Amino acid sequence: MEIIDGKMLAKSIRENLKSDVEKLRKEGIIPKLAVILVGNDKASQIYVRSKNKACTELGIEYEEILLEENIEMQELLGIIDNLNDRKDISGILLQSPIPEHLDINEAFRRIMPEKDVDGFNPVSIGKLCLNQDTFVSCTPYGIMKMFEAYNIDLKGKHAVILGRSNIVGKPMSLCLLNKDATVTICHSKTKGLEEITKQADILVAAIGKKHFVTENMVKEGAVVIDVGINRTEEGLFGDVDFEKVKEKTSFITPVPGGVGPMTVAMLMKNVVKSAKK
Repeated sequence: MEIIDGKMLAKSIRENLKSDVEKLRKEGIIPKLAVILVGNDKASQIYVRSKNKACTELGIEYEEILLEENIEMQELLGIIDNLNDRKDISGILLQSPIPEHLDINEAFRRIMPEKDVDGFNPVSIGKLCLNQDTFVSCTPYGIMKMFEAYNIDLKGKHAVILGRSNIVGKPMSLCLLNKDATVTICHSKTKGLEEITKQADILVAAIGKKHFVTENMVKEGAVVIDVGINRTEEGLFGDVDFEKVKEKTSFITPVPGGVGPMTVAMLMKNVVKSAKK
């Protein structure tokens, strides 16, 4: 059993990016990320702070647009349009969730594909579906980099994804298909879940339920990727019961220190890629 060290991997990715940013700056190209935060969701504020910190560390410029909870849709779209038009902005990120009276899909559609560093514009998703070069949503992108770094072969493997969100589950399935894995997506309406997860060579848990995946759901020698971040009074927990499950796995990611740092590193990678273009 090997623990996949996302923190260490993210650090080496960021170090490589730092020299990329230095080269770009010498050419007069300054990568800049604009982050839009609507309302005052506590978890979102934590994520946004980590993005700001990562940008500062790499020499990427950072602009934060804080908007009131009760902002109207047209005003939000106007702000996105303005950022689309600005030559100094390489990437635009709308931090989700946003208040319910706003249409997040319409907002994602409005972010131009060339600046869609979060990979949520339908054009980006469509290109991923067709296995074309595009911005890939940062969490699945980070997980793919983990497979690469640890030489985990995906060809012909049965990958089971728990969760069908637009942020992780769906783009993750496309990334795995593009690498010739056989993919099953499970969700709240799936019947006989345990029977399916037991067949997984690769199990990706992204449902947001503390310790949902137990050892009896995991096949011997499986690769287990835990995307869950569940904040409780006792601390931070993943979707996988790490201590009990790890003994059955060939590779497993911890929480914290697994997928989380990779998500931020891949966002930075996407911002630099956009600046280069």
